[in-house]
Amino acid sequence: MSSVSKELSDVPPKYSKGFLYEMKKNIILYLMCVPALLILILFSYIPFSGIWMAFTDFNVIDGIFGSKFVGLDNFKYFFAKNSMGWQVTYNTLFINFFSIILGIIVPVSIAIFINEIRNKTYKKISQSMMFFPYFISWVVVGAIIYGIFSTDVGVANNILGYFGVEPIRWYSEPKYWKTIIIFASVWKWSGYSSILYMAAMSNFDNSLYESAKVDGANKLQQIYYLTIPMLKPTIIVLTLLNVGRIFYGDFGMIYGIVGNNPVLIDEVTVIDTYVYQSMRTLGFSYSTAIGLFQSLMGLILITFANKTAKKINDGEGLF
Repeated sequence: MSSVSKELSDVPPKYSKGFLYEMKKNIILYLMCVPALLILILFSYIPFSGIWMAFTDFNVIDGIFGSKFVGLDNFKYFFAKNSMGWQVTYNTLFINFFSIILGIIVPVSIAIFINEIRNKTYKKISQSMMFFPYFISWVVVGAIIYGIFSTDVGVANNILGYFGVEPIRWYSEPKYWKTIIIFASVWKWSGYSSILYMAAMSNFDNSLYESAKVDGANKLQQIYYLTIPMLKPTIIVLTLLNVGRIFYGDFGMIYGIVGNNPVLIDEVTVIDTYVYQSMRTLGFSYSTAIGLFQSLMGLILITFANKTAKKINDGEGLF
């Protein structure tokens, strides 16, 4: 018997490499996964039963499965003409869409500029300063924004007054606040996102840049033809993750910046803040229905976005 045939004879039969064989071979690895699996089951899969609440008129006495079944009535009310459903959905999509677009352009620009700095001390200081807003809570950000846009002592009105422009009562003018919230979101998260892009750039092949220099490419050409194309996979993955949550508004951001201001709240109310308000007035069934709507739309959007990403990224996507 040749050595090859002997090796083949030592291979276990096909059926021996089933579930039991795998468990026996990697039992330690599977045991390490048990705590994470338990947490996943307890906090992700068991609560799925609560989705039924979206189709009922829930009351505590009858429980989730004993409450009156109302079908799609909660969803119909959300999208009724006299409801805020369309408005809060528009607010959420508007704020998140422009936050995603600017949340790509600004962090990538910051990462490229910092990466081009050759002074290591200045580079570290700049990087730390850009990362600092990530650690600031939205309550503090709201205080900073109040200091900028306060009618009497705000920095913005002082600047306008210097140029002879009448002061603006910012907290009484809803039309400005979508833009303010978008820029606040981009300012807070850009430093964190730029770190991710810089981590990706640290793995780039420097020989490509050396070859580009030999061919006469300047810095802008190197960035345009080398850096940005090589960052494309990272940009696509991070964008897909954000697209999956485009129907989710940042509850802390809205309440930290705007609070309960009745003049501004309709202009910047997102689905998450609306769910919180609805849970206090319209009950758990209605708020659960809105949460289910968010999840389904997020799943649909990220599925289509992932297919589109595969077409423009050589078959690579999030899944």
